[in-house]
Amino acid sequence: MDRTSAEELLTTWVRNDRLILHMRQTAILMKRWAQEREGLDEGDAWRWELAGLLHDADWDQWPDQHCRRIIEELERRHIDPEIIRAIASHGPVHFGVQPESRMDKMLYAFDELSGLIHAYSLMRPEGYAGMEIKGVRKRLKDKAFAANVSREDINDACNRANISLDELIAFIIRHQPDAG
Repeated sequence: MDRTSAEELLTTWVRNDRLILHMRQTAILMKRWAQEREGLDEGDAWRWELAGLLHDADWDQWPDQHCRRIIEELERRHIDPEIIRAIASHGPVHFGVQPESRMDKMLYAFDELSGLIHAYSLMRPEGYAGMEIKGVRKRLKDKAFAANVSREDINDACNRANISLDELIAFIIRHQPDAG
């Protein structure tokens, strides 16, 4: 699937601008991680980016069928099974598919935490610029802040990906468009 087709699918299926932003942010994080930490070339990094871009594509219109609808669509389009598996495993507690590959684990890791960090950026006049790990950690401890974000999933994802929470927070902050 090329970028134009992916964007067309995204904007056809998703009408919620915040959700589109979340998926685009996740896509950026997946691509950057693939290139910087996994040493992948542009083509392989695109696969990671695509998984991030489409992981919640069915949430807007079919939340009760979340991941099933997008997986069916991607299978119909003969998309790489590794991408489909990453999408299927980005919420193992909810979807029953355990993250196994590095792509699976990183999509799971970025999904919840990037949402919480984005919510925190909206509270700050300077957005992501100058954001510190300790500020994010403070928000993580506050169960009322971004209450729909699963702290358990964040911790589980870090453990599965064998990455510290602080390292993941720093990576997410550093790779946002307005991070400075």
